[in-house]
This record gives sequence, structure tokens and C-alpha cells, in this order.
Amino acid sequence: MYDKIFTPEAWQQAWEVVQSEFLMGLWETFYVTVVATFFAVVLGLPLGILLVVGDKGGVLPLPKAVLSTLNIVINLLRSVPFLILMIMAFPLARLIVGTTIGTVASIVPLVIAAFPFVARLVESSLREVNPNIIEAAQSMGASPFQIITKVMIPESIPSLISNITIALTTVLGYSAMSGIIGGGGLGKIAINYGYYRYKYLIMLLAVVLLVILVQIFQSVGTRLATKLDKRLKNR
Repeated sequence: MYDKIFTPEAWQQAWEVVQSEFLMGLWETFYVTVVATFFAVVLGLPLGILLVVGDKGGVLPLPKAVLSTLNIVINLLRSVPFLILMIMAFPLARLIVGTTIGTVASIVPLVIAAFPFVARLVESSLREVNPNIIEAAQSMGASPFQIITKVMIPESIPSLISNITIALTTVLGYSAMSGIIGGGGLGKIAINYGYYRYKYLIMLLAVVLLVILVQIFQSVGTRLATKLDKRLKNR
């Protein structure tokens, strides 16, 4: 299986695919990852905030039944394997984008898989905020909305960026798996050529590009989080 990966013939075939497919596949992977992560944050950020502020002792306590329901829904969605979730999301993808195959259609299951994960990451970031700062804001008469928008979120920005970067790299991994059901990008190239046609060098090159993308996302996220961390500025 592996003894013929680096033969001249394999390199020639790989180069032809690189020229014809890889640039578009790289763009599709980047596009799907960023767009899916954006919508996952749009859905997951308010959910994560509710989980913290709505808790007992939070700045805006919610009824226990509501909070329990939110936790159950998030935990259920997080527990479904992504491949199964993609299949289950077919009707919703068809309803939203009109098809279940292709780059745009793969965004729907990616968002469904990612937003509960983002909600938990946001919850974790907000719980790191010093409770003394929140108590000080409450003592000065700040409303729950003001505490959320002017205290909790600003104080947790570095942690939020770090966690969103984790979500971004996770979605990138999911996007590669979406190639199994017809999603575009590098995952589709790796599966169509590397798995179905036994051209393992092409699959290896696609994996290398995915690793490079992860490194780029992680480096940018880490640098941005470090730059915005007030604790490091005060040292």
C-alpha cells in the first residue's frame, strides 16, 4: 500500500491534481471553516452567556427548568457523532440551501455540530471572570445587560479568542470529514483521490495542507489573544 506512494508516476498524478483541484479545494475549506465558525459563534455566544448569567447566583437567574433544558439540548447535540449528524441534517440543509451536496450545504451540519461546542467554550471563558469585578459593577448599580456587555465579555476577550480559535480548528477537522457526503474542499479531494482511487500521495498532500491551515489559524488566534490580554500589558 505505502511502497508506491512516492513513485515518479504517483508524483506526476499528484501534480496534475494539485494544479487542477488543490487551489479551489483550499479556498473551499477556508471559506466553509470561517463561515461555519462565524454562524456557530453567532448561535453559541448568547447560549454560553445564558448558561453563566442564568445560573443560580448569576446576574440574571433563569428558571431551573429553562437552564436544564438548555444544558440537555447542548449536551445532546455535542454527543452525536459528526458523521451521523451530517446525515440527520440533510432535511434542514435542503430546506435552507436547496441541496444536501456541495460546499454550501456542508455549512449547515458544521454549524449544528459546532455551536454547542462554542457555547461550552464561551461558558468556560465567562466563568473565568473575577467575581469581585462583577460584584463591584453590581454595587454601582449596573444592569445585567451592562454587566454582560461592559464587564464579563470585555474581561474574557483573550480567553474567548483562544477558545474560538479552538472551535475554528475543530470545524476545520469536521469540514474534512464532510467530503464523505459530497462536501467540497480538501476533504473531498483526499477522499475522492486518496481513498476511492488509492492515490495516497494526494491524500497525504491534502492532509499536509490541512495541518498548515490549522497552524495558521492557531498562530493568528494565539497572537491576537496575547495582544488583547490586559494582564500581560500590565506586567
